[in-house]
Amino acid sequence: MNIAEIAKLAGVSPSAVSRYLNQGYLSQEKKEVIRRVIEETGYRPLAQAQALRTRRTRTIGVVLPKIDSFSIGSVMAGIDSVLERRGFQILLADTHNDPARELEYLDSFDDQRVDGVILIGTVFTARHIAMLKKSRVPVVIVGQQLAGMSCVYHDDYHAFYDMTRLLIDKGCRRLGYIGALPQDKAVGQERSRAYCDAARDAGLEEQAGHMTVADFSTRSGGEKAGELLDAYGPLDALICATDSMAVGALQHLKSRGLRVPEDIRLTGQGGADLCGVTTPTITTIRYFYEDSGANAAALLLERLENPDTSAKEIKLGYAIVENESSG
Repeated sequence: MNIAEIAKLAGVSPSAVSRYLNQGYLSQEKKEVIRRVIEETGYRPLAQAQALRTRRTRTIGVVLPKIDSFSIGSVMAGIDSVLERRGFQILLADTHNDPARELEYLDSFDDQRVDGVILIGTVFTARHIAMLKKSRVPVVIVGQQLAGMSCVYHDDYHAFYDMTRLLIDKGCRRLGYIGALPQDKAVGQERSRAYCDAARDAGLEEQAGHMTVADFSTRSGGEKAGELLDAYGPLDALICATDSMAVGALQHLKSRGLRVPEDIRLTGQGGADLCGVTTPTITTIRYFYEDSGANAAALLLERLENPDTSAKEIKLGYAIVENESSG
């Protein structure tokens, strides 16, 4: 089957079928009759030919740091919910938290193998910023704010300020914080800055220095919990930048015979399902990850339809989910 044959069966012109396949303007009546014929015949247009005609691949590249995480999975669900409905395919590039691989994938996608890119960002080096600014395909960033770029991000600062104040208001005065690398603006910088500001505002200047840096694993969370206790203990509250760190910290606290929350309160971030099945359940911050993915996909499609559209920023809110670990 080809376009001319589909047009003949549908009783329309070949140009009408072409407009249908390329999502151009067409009356609802013609759309329905063409759709029915295509469905009955099983016709599928050759993707390569379509790309040559329209200079579109109908493929979106998504660069992500680690596919096997609750937050990334939720972001991807949001992205897919929008792109799948619009007939786009997704090409995933997992960097395994390696900024160098991130640059490689961005460079590869910039060679117009995709129509646009969604970058679930972590670290922005000078090379990252330069590559993003000169990209030949539109890019939308998720999870980080970058001036001059379209991005969807979370209110990390106020979320962690409020979480720290929650524990202080419960009477905690000996605090510890497990954070992430400062090169990560959202998770590393903003969350730790919020912790420090909340401690200082409460008159706990010394506690602001009770910080350490972990990677995003439960193993590292446990190790860093031990380092904080050895250096500054005893503590009555431990705040973690992610849920995985908090789960590791909980395991370590139990290994020391410490009771949560009776001896020490504990919090995480992310709203992962795991926080609801630990003993005790872990107080966390829920971000709207799926919404962030959907918003990012919508922004990218808007840029594809209107290339001259100015960069837009969307900041999403949060919710503190109080479970047993904060008492």
